Amino acid sequence: MPNGKLDGFGQRGRTSGIGRDKDPSVFDLCQRRLATPSPQYLPGSNGKRAPLAASEVSATSLPKAPRWKSGLDIACILLSLPVWLPLMILLMLMTRIASSGPIFYRQERIGFGGRHFFIWKFRTMKLSAETQAHERHVEKLILVDCPMTKLDACGDSRLAPFGRILRASGLDELPQIFNVLCGEMSLVGPRPCTPNEFAHYELWQRERVNGLPGLTGYWQVNGKNKTTFKEMIAMDLFYLKNMSILLDLKIMLKTSAAIAEQLVESRLAAQRSRQNGRRRSPTTQILIR
Repeated sequence: MPNGKLDGFGQRGRTSGIGRDKDPSVFDLCQRRLATPSPQYLPGSNGKRAPLAASEVSATSLPKAPRWKSGLDIACILLSLPVWLPLMILLMLMTRIASSGPIFYRQERIGFGGRHFFIWKFRTMKLSAETQAHERHVEKLILVDCPMTKLDACGDSRLAPFGRILRASGLDELPQIFNVLCGEMSLVGPRPCTPNEFAHYELWQRERVNGLPGLTGYWQVNGKNKTTFKEMIAMDLFYLKNMSILLDLKIMLKTSAAIAEQLVESRLAAQRSRQNGRRRSPTTQILIR
């Protein structure tokens, strides 16, 4: 990754109002691009993890999650139980009342070591919504060096009532607390990608599955949708290299500020979209006549 991109990476982190750790090792990591990657698993056709050739697997050590990870996750979940449990019940009621259909949505993702698992989310889309447009959007973001804006940033007709707020705030991810309790995820870590996304990764980018996926992470509190795909991968790899209890706690504390910023940006984007729609309406009426 050229130095110009690294400067943009740092600038976006600063302009996000959240800041990032000023550690020069993140720049070294980006520049090296992990010249000697050692991914242990690749997705198999049977939907399970598929190991590389036996000789290659034996030559590399399997990734291991730090022992303190699960203890910290469980402690934080139990301490915050009076907050997240009533909130989850409220969101369940809102989802049930606002839109017919299931409350939760289950989706296959790539987890620790390349294992496939299913995450749980609050359903934010209408039952008839198609997902191919989102898959094409993600594929484009992987190939093109541009900010990773969400497909629904300026509104999306596929969204169910309250869907935009849930997605902007990240509250649709709240049920993944149960994935954390099952040991499939952590509170902090790289976001788990879909098998379709993982299939488009370069070899060095697959290193991001060598750690437990998380509800929040280093990327989420350092620019998120203002960064490019390669910058996101670089941040994820930087986190895996520098993982610690202190860093996890810092990311958890910064997550609230990041969510507040996303909500403000989502509201402004929705307002701009409505204003643009009103400006186009007279022209539309003339064309119809």
